Amino acid sequence: MPKTSLTMDELLAQSEIEALKPGDVVEGVITSIKKHEIWVDLGAKGVGVVMRREIGHGQQLEAGQTITVSVIDPEMDEGHALLSMRRAVKDRGWEELERIFSEQEIVEITPYDANRGGLLVELEGIRGFLPVSQLAAGHYPRVSGADKDEILQKLNALTNKPIFVRILDTSRKDNKLIFSEKEAVKDDMAARFANLKVGDVIDGIITGVIDFGAFVNVDGIEGLIHISEISWERVDNPRNYLKVGDNVKAKIIAIDKDRLSLSLKQMSEDPWLSEVKAFSRGDVVEGKITRITPFGAFVQLTPSVEALVHVSEMSDDESVDPEKLFQLNETKEFKVLDVDTENRKISLSLKQGLTKKPKAKKVSK
Repeated sequence: MPKTSLTMDELLAQSEIEALKPGDVVEGVITSIKKHEIWVDLGAKGVGVVMRREIGHGQQLEAGQTITVSVIDPEMDEGHALLSMRRAVKDRGWEELERIFSEQEIVEITPYDANRGGLLVELEGIRGFLPVSQLAAGHYPRVSGADKDEILQKLNALTNKPIFVRILDTSRKDNKLIFSEKEAVKDDMAARFANLKVGDVIDGIITGVIDFGAFVNVDGIEGLIHISEISWERVDNPRNYLKVGDNVKAKIIAIDKDRLSLSLKQMSEDPWLSEVKAFSRGDVVEGKITRITPFGAFVQLTPSVEALVHVSEMSDDESVDPEKLFQLNETKEFKVLDVDTENRKISLSLKQGLTKKPKAKKVSK
């Protein structure tokens, strides 16, 4: 006698419909919306329910709407499936993020918040992080020392603004998603570096002024003007010469892996070469003490010419202490022992200038 009815397992076996499994992402149609739950028709795969906490924030839903859900439990005791909209978004989001990562695709993100370590980001419904160290030169917060409040202030200025990035690392298991702006621009940076050479003059914007120099944004490439390359004059504080936002023209003096070494002073002729012509061996000159060291003292003769009086030329007393003999910014008379134009050095003597000599040449103020 032929069978007149089939079990559910037999019906599923005869069809090509696969039974639901935990983690499946499927589509369904909303049949009813209640206070704490939403009922969904999954077609041949049955009926499911989405509890309110699994809907997600800001969702506007109505009966008859097609939605995507993730299966938490394929068959509850009551016979229906337990579903989640929130998890479906994440599951599909992770799949898309893994594709973007594997293909090294450049994507646009908009940070929604910041902390002292970097920017908080969300992409494809998944929250991630863009560390400070992975920001490109144009966005990197150059500040004095390690002022964390100033760093945070600069990072906050980047929130709600688009940034192009690559995914640096992703792990669904560890819920980790790390972005890098550096990686997104590295190919373009390599092409730009290829078009630059030592001696080129560039236009840039000062992005940070620190004790040892200033950082410059050169069309997205980072440059550094060392304190010794700011001016032909002796620079004690770069902040007296440059400030953030200044537009500068500078000469490239070296190209490193990812940074340019720049010079401002080489944009003009070295005034030392003309000012040093005023001094000859045997002259008695007047100069201002600018630095005192155990081996001698540095003396400013003109705004651009600095000379050295060695400790051996201070006194016939071999135990002389430069710290006791000189005071900073005081003016004294010295005898010029040597002018070495090639090596940019002038040697002075204090003890030989103490005897009666012609009127001293005075330091230019």
